[in-house]
Amino acid sequence: MKNILERDRAGDVIALTDPEYDTIRKIIDEAQEITAELNHTFHNRGEVRELFSCLTGAEVDETFQLLPPFYTDFGKNIRVGKNVFINHACTFMDRGGITVGDGALIGPKVNLITINHVMSPSRRSSTVCKPVVIGKKAWLGVGATVLPGVTIGDNAVVSAGAVVTKNVPPNVVVAGVPARVIGTVAEEKQG
Repeated sequence: MKNILERDRAGDVIALTDPEYDTIRKIIDEAQEITAELNHTFHNRGEVRELFSCLTGAEVDETFQLLPPFYTDFGKNIRVGKNVFINHACTFMDRGGITVGDGALIGPKVNLITINHVMSPSRRSSTVCKPVVIGKKAWLGVGATVLPGVTIGDNAVVSAGAVVTKNVPPNVVVAGVPARVIGTVAEEKQG
């Protein structure tokens, strides 16, 4: 039988009354402790990487950059590639898993959300998770929100303030609420 963390990542409905819920609660408490340290005093880039590695439970590459403050509900299900830049005041709700590809740029106040509540009013405190994947060299503009289960393709651009509810193909620009394709991304010729 799967443990609660495996069930959570697999998209099973998780109730607050689940006998194993304390496992999730302990990781949430640890994430809050680490983000409080990260967000409430100055840290140089190396210290930020070290704290982020503690938060995620996985060492991040020396090319990783994060400008605090940074917010997360869990932390242990975040994975970032090389040359990733995360600007300030982002929220990563990662119980369902967040993967950020090499070279991705995450603008200020971006929200990556992998968790949702069930619709039934009597079970609404229960949660269900789906992963979010940000492709290589994708760029998410200020205040963009990516909802559970969404993949942003390589090189795609998510415009400022967009709410992404569906997968975004590679090499396109999306904007709006809900986000829709408004253009394409092409490599500029250097001359």
